[in-house]
Amino acid sequence: MSPFLLACLAYLTVALPGSTLGLLWPSMRLSFHEPLGALGILLAFGVTASVASSAATGRVLSRIGVGPLLALGTLLTAVALAAEAFAPSLWVLTGGFVLFGLGFGCTDSALNAHAAHNFGARQINWMHASFGLGSVIGPLLVTAFLSNGVSWRWTYGTMAIALAVLGWVFALVHRRWEAGPHPVATPLPDPEANVPGAPARTGRRKPLATVVLGGLIFAAVECGIESGAGIWGYVFLTDGRGLSHEAAGVAVAAYWAMMFVGRAVLGPVAERIGSGRVLTSAVGGVTVGVGLMTMPGPDVVAVIGMMILGLAAAPIFPLLTLTTRQRVGAGDVRGTTRTVSLQVAASAIGGAALPAGIGLVIGVFNARVLAPSLLLLGLAMCAVYGLMSHLSRAGGNLT
Repeated sequence: MSPFLLACLAYLTVALPGSTLGLLWPSMRLSFHEPLGALGILLAFGVTASVASSAATGRVLSRIGVGPLLALGTLLTAVALAAEAFAPSLWVLTGGFVLFGLGFGCTDSALNAHAAHNFGARQINWMHASFGLGSVIGPLLVTAFLSNGVSWRWTYGTMAIALAVLGWVFALVHRRWEAGPHPVATPLPDPEANVPGAPARTGRRKPLATVVLGGLIFAAVECGIESGAGIWGYVFLTDGRGLSHEAAGVAVAAYWAMMFVGRAVLGPVAERIGSGRVLTSAVGGVTVGVGLMTMPGPDVVAVIGMMILGLAAAPIFPLLTLTTRQRVGAGDVRGTTRTVSLQVAASAIGGAALPAGIGLVIGVFNARVLAPSLLLLGLAMCAVYGLMSHLSRAGGNLT
């Protein structure tokens, strides 16, 4: 099996536990006699561990390699799920969340770092699309389990066994990553053209700290928008726009489906016309989508806005990862790897903190405030992207 297929399989399977937590937590919290809000504390521990693991992976990866690290991360998530399945108390369950965050963080960073050096736009988008496919399959499987009376402990135990087997397989084939494909050049006259923050061919290269900071802020805001729309979209459409629960549920499902379609379709487009051009169009598309959600008028306009948002946001993070080596410097392998790892960590922070902040704002005002909140974040993302583009044009005259 090629490294590309292994990466897709890894991303698909690691998405299963995370996508099912919302369905299983009502049963889990009854086992521990905890309120619904206790999940927020568990997630805080898990996200913190994931961020720390993602940030550290960039330094560890050059010493261990992608194959062994992927096997280690997968086995660590299997151990975490097993610990959660047998957890006698909330504290043990918290430890399981921490272990899962550590395993997921290193797996996520290792895969993205490898993709930044070895995959083209089509492949890296399909890799991320596999995560979306796993996020769809997971809830369907858990729904089937719960409908047949399978407890949440058996469900987690089954996933732990599956991930343990997968981790063992990854350990057996870890050397195949060393023979992975060579980096795929973007089919443009200049492979670094239209890539925000890419070092110019003339002049002094920009300090790495400037390049990294722009990518980190951009990744955090983009993932915050993506997660915020997915988490609060249902409440926005029902309480804010008055849609029925059935229609809102279909709309949110369609939003995630557009994320999958966007990565599957726009990856080949990026290989044809250039990753930088598709990335620029996608950033603008996000603003158009949230703008339609903000507009007063028929509810169908808000739904269309969500669909545009999902389609536009889909390729942004994969293409940001892919273009990292142009921004950092095509020959700086270690710098690219560490930058990708930090971007993954920043995306985890943004994907957790910004939706939480939006939830607080919704609690103070009402559900309709989601759209203008996302619009402000979209404009901030455009501003950061514009700054990255300016740095690219300045070509090192800015420090």
